[in-house]
Amino acid sequence: MNSTHIFCLLKKFHCLQSVALPLCLAGGILFHGFSQSIADEPKPGEKTAKESRPANRLANEKSPYLLQHARNPVDWFPWGQEAFDKAKAEDKIIFLSVGYSTCHWCHVMERESFENEDIAEIMNQHFVCVKVDREERPDVDGVYMSFVQAATGSGGWPMSVWLTPDLKPIVGGTYFPPEDKFGRPGFPTVLRQIAAAWKTNREALTNQGNHFLQALRQHFTSDNTNPQTLNLQILDTAYQALAESFDEQHGGFGDAPKFPRPSILNFLQRYAAQNHIPLRIRQKAQFMALFTLDKMAAGGMRDHIGGGFHRYSVDKFWHVPHFEKMLYDQAQLAVAYLEAFQVTSQEDYKAIARDILQYVLRDMTDKSGGFYSAEDADSSFLHSADENTADTETTQPKHGEGAFYIWTKQEIDAILGKKAAAQFNRFYDVKTDGNAPPGSDPHGEFKGRNILIQRRLSLEKAAAQFNIAPDTLAQELEASRKKLFQYREKRPRPHLDDKIITAWNGLMISAFAKAHQVLEETTYLNAAVAAASFLKDNLYLPNSRKLRRHYRQGASRIEGFAEDYAFLIQGLLDLYEASFDIQWIQWAETLQETQNRLFWDKQSAGFFSGAGQDPSILLRLKENYDGAEPSPNSVSAMNLLRLAQITANDNFFQQAQNTLSHFSENLVNQSAASPQMLVALQFSFTKTKQIVFAAQPGDADFKILLRILRKPFLPNKIVLLAENGDGQAYLAKRLPFLRNLQPIENRATAFVCEDFVCQLPTADPAQFQKQIQPTP
Repeated sequence: MNSTHIFCLLKKFHCLQSVALPLCLAGGILFHGFSQSIADEPKPGEKTAKESRPANRLANEKSPYLLQHARNPVDWFPWGQEAFDKAKAEDKIIFLSVGYSTCHWCHVMERESFENEDIAEIMNQHFVCVKVDREERPDVDGVYMSFVQAATGSGGWPMSVWLTPDLKPIVGGTYFPPEDKFGRPGFPTVLRQIAAAWKTNREALTNQGNHFLQALRQHFTSDNTNPQTLNLQILDTAYQALAESFDEQHGGFGDAPKFPRPSILNFLQRYAAQNHIPLRIRQKAQFMALFTLDKMAAGGMRDHIGGGFHRYSVDKFWHVPHFEKMLYDQAQLAVAYLEAFQVTSQEDYKAIARDILQYVLRDMTDKSGGFYSAEDADSSFLHSADENTADTETTQPKHGEGAFYIWTKQEIDAILGKKAAAQFNRFYDVKTDGNAPPGSDPHGEFKGRNILIQRRLSLEKAAAQFNIAPDTLAQELEASRKKLFQYREKRPRPHLDDKIITAWNGLMISAFAKAHQVLEETTYLNAAVAAASFLKDNLYLPNSRKLRRHYRQGASRIEGFAEDYAFLIQGLLDLYEASFDIQWIQWAETLQETQNRLFWDKQSAGFFSGAGQDPSILLRLKENYDGAEPSPNSVSAMNLLRLAQITANDNFFQQAQNTLSHFSENLVNQSAASPQMLVALQFSFTKTKQIVFAAQPGDADFKILLRILRKPFLPNKIVLLAENGDGQAYLAKRLPFLRNLQPIENRATAFVCEDFVCQLPTADPAQFQKQIQPTP
């Protein structure tokens, strides 16, 4: 959700002074300055106070996030009719708390407030308390996050919103501390004042909820009021906006905190690939993408020991991360580094992509083939493996953020030995007193500890200092990383959220499918096929042709959202280009038809995020902001353009055009907010190369042609295989010209076409390479 679209929309309702709540939305930002109340770790075999409490209703849920709160003293309800009926029957406000299981500040608010007996008593007495996992219910999260962002100008998790019994929002924020501090209200103060206002100013609060909802509804139903002409100049505008916000020194866009936003990198790489743009601008666009990737990979946001990336950096240097690891980040960043390797042929990018994929295969993959959703930021600092090396200072917290990932210098010295440790510490900026920048460690969790970062030295400069060859130093650093990895594996691991979310699995299928194409490793193709097969077997209902949202100990009852369809369809199209198994195109086409049926706005255009069948969801949102994840409309526009070429379905093409046109005003006025949609816009204006092979999949000469095709970065292409069998029949029914394509002298033959007009067929690799070069 793009807060700039709706910020100040509710400005005249921003504070609730009319109902004696002058503190109103003080929790509307993420606080980083409050101390945590962290209980001592229990002795072995001893139950915590939390574990000793009786379970509440959340114990019957499957969501790891809800289960984390199943023994709070708060009388939690899951989102549903039971909670709504209770609120109406008892005439109480609903307190809605939304988060996810690997959210650091969600854990903090739970420890400080939801496990506090006195605070829980206030909550239970005056409110009906509802807990929602945003990964399970993005529709609930989307409605109330739009309210919080509009009212406060920011958002985040945990999200705290107070609703009337008929679910209209009246007060909202994010994290609230357990007591009044620094001029800000504590959570109990907020609770008491809202409860008092409900008793004494009921009508004002109710009217305010109506106003809020009306304003939001007007905003979300008034888009495309001034449709704009779409052209390639919009891409230039977006490039200029990104260039102005680009951090020339540290990479990324804007100031701290810095998120990866891979969709920006996708756009810049494709913008740089347009030959009609002046070379100077193309080089700058490519530099912004590659420099950002370089700085992220060198920074502390990357797990240099175990692979993968953390969620974002709290500082502008990419040094101190928020230590969660999200599946959607791994998927999108793997693709970004694979494409950087295609663009530059630099081995470092390939190695980084491999590290990401290896991490997902090792730690995030279920034995059934699906991919887990996330790993937590928090874990225990009490490392049994560190008894001889850990800092024994008792003032440091026993549980906190990044504990699994950070190191004391003493640990590293003891594990690696003097020589190897000297090299490692110099290269990764390890210091005796720790290396966290000032102001980035409000809770003292990083005191005396180091977040590994390659900020100061290149490999070549470090090798020169140690008077060894760069290759030798690289090998020795790799050996050190392996030792530290083996040692780190003995530490208590962060919590794993083992939900298998359809949408995020779709993104990861794309990543593994593209990795197979670029790196030619069958392991990656097998992983993509296994995940797609798992989703089809467990989260797809053949009779209704619908998807389920996620799987954990069985498929959830929650139906899929637009993003589940869009991201999975994208993954299936990429998987076809990796495997040439026609079943993936067939399923993608079926899912697209279902997505159209459930989510397409027949009155205007574009895809709603939800199907609109749940009466508790007061707004049907349409997302077009490409943030940490791309929006379903952005991905769907590209899916429809690809499917239109594969199936020759003009309806798909027109639907893609209508989607782009529907968001044209935003694309023109806020182009940098939707970089993934700009990728689709560029694709729609480009003469797409259709590359059709007449071959058998396992033939050696076919593999040679594929290697030539997949080595360079060629984003605007469709790849098909015309072979005897079901795949040929399926495609030829939609593209009749495929029936006439025959291999030359029984050799794998390529037909390079534009707008269904093909060049002379060739079985010669050199000639094929010339044909696929971008048109000047």
